[in-house]
Amino acid sequence: MNDCLFCKMVRGEIQPKKAYENERVLAFHDINPQAPTHVLVIPKEHIATINDLRAEHATLVGELYLVAQEVARSEGLGESGYRTVINCGRDAGQAVFHIHLHVLGGRPMNWPPG
Repeated sequence: MNDCLFCKMVRGEIQPKKAYENERVLAFHDINPQAPTHVLVIPKEHIATINDLRAEHATLVGELYLVAQEVARSEGLGESGYRTVINCGRDAGQAVFHIHLHVLGGRPMNWPPG
């Protein structure tokens, strides 16, 4: 998508503060962090919401979580704990319609969220 903020990051038109990158996945620090550590993990392929996932995306979605684990470890959250969240749709708080996994940590998290 030409106007998608995250696709612009994937293409290098916008330079985020990267936390991780490989051929399929990009992770970067959120510009509006909701915790001391707040990293977004995205697929480089544009997929608008969880509702747009297909069976062939199963491996990619699994990779998002493996990258989240690596990011949490590299940010020093592996032992203390962290939260992962994927919002789906406006009512859930999705602001950018390109799936993204939030990795949040560095402080105690409340439950229930929202």
